Amino acid sequence: MSERVLTLSNIWKRFGDVDVLRGIDLEVNTHEVVALIGASGSGKSTLLRTINLLERIDDGQVMLRGTDISDPAIKADAVRARIGVVFQHYNLFPHMSVLDNVTLASRHVLGQSKDVAEARGLELLERIGLAPQARSFPDRLSGGQQQRAAIVRAIATSPELLLLDEVTSALDPELVAEVLDLVRELKSEGTTIVMATHEMAFARDVADRVVFLDKGVIAEQGPPAQVFGAPREQRTKEFLGRTFP
Repeated sequence: MSERVLTLSNIWKRFGDVDVLRGIDLEVNTHEVVALIGASGSGKSTLLRTINLLERIDDGQVMLRGTDISDPAIKADAVRARIGVVFQHYNLFPHMSVLDNVTLASRHVLGQSKDVAEARGLELLERIGLAPQARSFPDRLSGGQQQRAAIVRAIATSPELLLLDEVTSALDPELVAEVLDLVRELKSEGTTIVMATHEMAFARDVADRVVFLDKGVIAEQGPPAQVFGAPREQRTKEFLGRTFP
């Protein structure tokens, strides 16, 4: 049986008087790719931010391989060293080369030597065709190249879990495919991924499980063939009817 990587139990998150997450329960197993879908404001990004402790939950429990990382006493930086995260916007440091961006966490969080970290970074950049740009600054790369570099930075430390938050939403349409191809490759290598996406066809084809969020609750979840082909909930049918006819 697959090992449980992530367990979310009754997760609540409020901003002011608004309940953005309302009792979320979710389990993610090793090597599983879980796609979060739903309208803007449904809670997808907030859910990812609570997993990475960028937002503290108001109630519930987040377990990472058996460790309660929602415990207020937990060291957030130690947790983030175990979780890779990529946001909508690349967030590469503009004053650092691509290689320095990729190796930053390996050197300063994991304590790897510069030589070891750079060897790993160059290997990863070579795999995605960016080795020639390793010494360039991010502004010399296209948007798709920058986002692929951001994903490589997130996996350079071999995280236990990779979170992807709408990683194609800021890209021109012609650049989307190259980023999604990299996600496909990570899936084929067994990376455990939770991704919020509006790319419905990609979620259908790549995810092991699709989770539909609606107004802060999980309205439906299941294998892609079931959620996209025979959704059970009326809210799911209505959402897919608008976004994935």
